[in-house]
Amino acid sequence: MARVNPIDGEFFKSERTSGFNVIGTTVPRSDALGHVTGRTEFFEDRTFPDLAHVKIHRSAYHHARIDSVDISEASKVPGVLRVITYKDVPANWYTVLRLIGIEPNDEPVLAEDRVLYAGEPIVAVVADSEAAAIEGAARVKVGYTALPAVFDVEEAMSPDAPVIKQAGTNFFVYEGHHARRIRFGDVEEGFAQADRIFEWRYSSAPIEHAPTETTGCVVVPQADGRLIIHTNTQAAFFTLDNTALILDRPFTDLRVKGGTVGGGFGGKVDVMVEPLACIAAALTNRPVKFVYTREEEMQVSSPRAAERIYIKDGVLDDGRIVARKIMLYVDAGAYSRHSPYGTTKAAAHLPGPYTIPNVYADCHCVYTNRTPSSAMRGFGVTIADFAIESQMDRIARALDIDPLRFRLINAYRDGDMKAHRKVASGTALIEVIQRAAALVGHDLPEEYLALSSSTPGEARS
Repeated sequence: MARVNPIDGEFFKSERTSGFNVIGTTVPRSDALGHVTGRTEFFEDRTFPDLAHVKIHRSAYHHARIDSVDISEASKVPGVLRVITYKDVPANWYTVLRLIGIEPNDEPVLAEDRVLYAGEPIVAVVADSEAAAIEGAARVKVGYTALPAVFDVEEAMSPDAPVIKQAGTNFFVYEGHHARRIRFGDVEEGFAQADRIFEWRYSSAPIEHAPTETTGCVVVPQADGRLIIHTNTQAAFFTLDNTALILDRPFTDLRVKGGTVGGGFGGKVDVMVEPLACIAAALTNRPVKFVYTREEEMQVSSPRAAERIYIKDGVLDDGRIVARKIMLYVDAGAYSRHSPYGTTKAAAHLPGPYTIPNVYADCHCVYTNRTPSSAMRGFGVTIADFAIESQMDRIARALDIDPLRFRLINAYRDGDMKAHRKVASGTALIEVIQRAAALVGHDLPEEYLALSSSTPGEARS
């Protein structure tokens, strides 16, 4: 395809977009009419006779040994049908990403001998009414021995930190290593060649998705023994497969019916409510509803992971970055969920959309006694991008270089080898920067306008 001048108006009329009929137009959402007229059906709109409810007795401690669990008073509450403990869960230990080979199974559906975060589920109560289920859960008595807790990712990695994980390390082990690693070129040699060294720290806090509709499902037992799961999951097959494995039943025993999700943003990809609702429905032979309260959604649903990132760059006076060293700490919270995968995504994204000859990165997936974190829109990449682009702006200011020119000097191009040893293709970063500059009237010299993503990497210098 012929190159198209990114500055003129023909950029979006090139062969690249020929045949498209949506880009550049306003297209109504397919579900918009149902939403505004109130006809959209959510899982809670489905009603069933004899519907029972599940509520959870949760840990009062961030880290503690469970010495005893007394369910006798809970069982006496009028309307309580069953009290479920870990002994009622056929395969109590799981991790949601075992379906793609992530192991070990490190999270219990219901806690056994200890709890690793405040709010961890210990006992599930099934009752005729929501009020009875709440009362029953409140009457469960748990005896604890408090254990040291760790809340900081770097403290969790220190040799004298309390080990909170059964596997024996407070970090996910990647192919025998303490972190997902990148080793590209010789970073120390790159720093030795650099005219300037810049090093800063960036950090983020956990972010809760706060969907309008809280996490939940209704499970309906069928005459043939199968279970129909009406759920607001974002990941129907994760839900079906993991639930079947936890129940130790054939996948064909379950039927997942998704539908409209009242806000998810990644927060409804974990399999949190369906297994217990299925167990409750099977034990009582009644439809069962399990839905988080707003308090539960804020406390125990998976947030975006907090991250801490150290970036050290070696830069030549002409603006070329010759070395980048990154230390990333991802706070997985108490259990893995999607965090080992998110950390791998972060590593694959480094050092951002820039070609740097020497790159060193250790990306740690760290366990702490916080609420387990998981997916949230671009997780593993979003905060890393914030850190990388903040770093680029700070270096540009320190060198008194236009920040767009600084990025163009270092931008990756088609054919460049990325630090994780994948060849870059379809990059278009240069064209995007040029187009953005044109749209806001930001002048770029001719030599920068002449650059393109197809220019061989060796022409960069």
